[in-house]
Amino acid sequence: MTAPAAVRSRAEQTRARDPDRTGFVDGDGARIYYEVYGEGDPPIMFVPPWSIVHSRVWKGQIPSFARRHKVIAWDAPGNGRSSKPSDPAAHHFFSMATHLLAVMDATETPAAVLVGVSASTMRSIVVAARHPERVLGMVLLCPSVPLGEPAAGSDVPFDDPLPTDEGWAKENIHFWQRDFEGYLEFFAGEAFNEPHSTKQIEDLVGWGLGAGVDGLAPSLQMQAPDLDIVRALFADVRCPVLVVQGDRDAIAHPTKGPALAQAIAGARLVEFEGGGHLPNCRHPVKVNLMINDFVESLAPPPPMPSRTWIRALARRRRALYISSPIGLGHAQRDAAIAAELRKLRPEIEIDWLAQHPVTAVLEERGERVHPASAELASESGHFVAEATEHDLNAFQAIRRMDEIQVANFMVFHEVVEQGEYDLVIGDEAWDVDYFLHENPELKRTAFAWMTDFVGWLPMPDGGDREAYLTADYNAEMIEHVARFPYLRDRSIFVGDPDDIVPDAFGPGMPTIRDWTEQNFRFAGYVTGFDPTPLVEGREALRRELGYHPDERVVVVTVGGSGVGSALLRRVVGAFPEAARLVPGLRMIAVAGPRIEPASLAAPPGVEVRAFVPDLYRHLAASDLAVVQGGLSTTMELVAARRPFLYFPLQNHFEQQRHVAHRLDRYRAGRRMDYATSTSETIAAAIAEEIDRPVDYRPVTSDGAARAAAMIAELI
Repeated sequence: MTAPAAVRSRAEQTRARDPDRTGFVDGDGARIYYEVYGEGDPPIMFVPPWSIVHSRVWKGQIPSFARRHKVIAWDAPGNGRSSKPSDPAAHHFFSMATHLLAVMDATETPAAVLVGVSASTMRSIVVAARHPERVLGMVLLCPSVPLGEPAAGSDVPFDDPLPTDEGWAKENIHFWQRDFEGYLEFFAGEAFNEPHSTKQIEDLVGWGLGAGVDGLAPSLQMQAPDLDIVRALFADVRCPVLVVQGDRDAIAHPTKGPALAQAIAGARLVEFEGGGHLPNCRHPVKVNLMINDFVESLAPPPPMPSRTWIRALARRRRALYISSPIGLGHAQRDAAIAAELRKLRPEIEIDWLAQHPVTAVLEERGERVHPASAELASESGHFVAEATEHDLNAFQAIRRMDEIQVANFMVFHEVVEQGEYDLVIGDEAWDVDYFLHENPELKRTAFAWMTDFVGWLPMPDGGDREAYLTADYNAEMIEHVARFPYLRDRSIFVGDPDDIVPDAFGPGMPTIRDWTEQNFRFAGYVTGFDPTPLVEGREALRRELGYHPDERVVVVTVGGSGVGSALLRRVVGAFPEAARLVPGLRMIAVAGPRIEPASLAAPPGVEVRAFVPDLYRHLAASDLAVVQGGLSTTMELVAARRPFLYFPLQNHFEQQRHVAHRLDRYRAGRRMDYATSTSETIAAAIAEEIDRPVDYRPVTSDGAARAAAMIAELI
């Protein structure tokens, strides 16, 4: 069950890192597109495999290695931005080797480590054998070589009509002309035969559609290689070689890696138990670590630096705190929890691994932001790129953030490896939680996991496809926690059991509340501030903030990510009509750190402000707030007992289901539909709600202390 091509194409919108330069080089029947990232020795070239994919097949590797190395990637003929030659000879591995050398010359790379997968192998070996001065070493994943057992489908004629379309009979030009996407779905399922590989399958199908029949067919119409020539090439390889082979490889064959390692003198073999054909995509963290170890082995070790060793019991307690950048409310609650943790463990040192705009909040509070934070890829920027007018499919956006999550986990892993931390605290640090469960051997310290929602939920617009995907993601998470219960030393739900939606994780799976109660502790909601003095001293607060007694103040804010710009414009546009209905109306529009204030075209009477520190105080002083449907801002308003209108983002499962359920429980806010809300209806709602008395459930004021006490038990 795969997604329509129109949906899959959005996977290419956001990269963890853009290339520093790009170019084209001509040679041997094709025009080749290449990209160069970073700098540093030794250079690493990621060699393209079969043109059913393009250079994005290395997206899990490029951003991480570009932080320390010069990295080169290129598209093979037939896909990506390279040309699509119809001559089969242009796809032969000898021609591909010529392209490889041409790209090295064009990028001024005298020699490099070559990293390849599948069909990358032979083109890399040709260069290593015939131009040994250009190759420092090779990492060859699941090699496609004429050794070992035959590759899957190798006995199926490509050009002849066949009596069946079953199985590998789909690898046939006549079937391709009828249903090329059907072939891609079959091939991707074979390539990624590990459970829960929906995103990798989706990527491969999308990349294959970029090649099309015309781009891919010539590569299967070339002559088979001469085995004597191939054996001679293997014998001539003298550089260090690491071969990695998945024992579930259903594309090449699990015997090919061991056979290649035997054929090349001195080659090392790592067998990947449970791994399929493209481990660089499905298991990027493990592959990255293997490549890194190999690259480091090629250079002499650096001199041992001078350092001080501190006896274990004499060391200060140290924690690494990871705060989600999706919404500034996380930063406020995390800073409050950290403050309470210091009360319980005064000696603790806390470093923060965070992104802008969270870092701005933390630095203003005097917190210590780890320097590696600057190397994190932007999650907020990704969400902005994913959003359309007040519409953000949060689940799909997180799925399409896989490249960023891999890159950021590698930063985290490096920080933890070097930091000697006693504890890691992750507030919705999805990358850390997921990849630790995928690589449990990497856990080095206690891990406290926090979240304010549990369970991916499908949106109606996503249909059966999204229902299937969310259930699969939930199933993988449940399997992770059941198999490795020790990875989360403490799981903390920011809220109460009644805040959990009544839904099930999916067909045949438990209800979200039952499972969460079995696997989490509950801290109650964490506002990050004590609401009592704000409620009781509201008039004094208004005077302090410059709000006059005869003014009716409406604060409009849409969070720190920049996704809510359309809502901000629409509410600002409703001001003239709202001012007519509400005498003395004053509107404060908070653009936040990612929306240019001038872009709002605010009418006279609307004050547009950029980033506002301690925005919760302005919300508490307001007569009414108009907000998006995010949990942090809406719960701040509940705690401050202020009336508000909220507009959940369309297709945002958390705002539409999790947050709305919680607000209904608190009897808080008036839910609005952006799609049907005009300036007139918004103005009328402002007039109706600005004087409405509130009857909210009280919000716990000790959530930060309760969460800190649970965390303090680990350190």
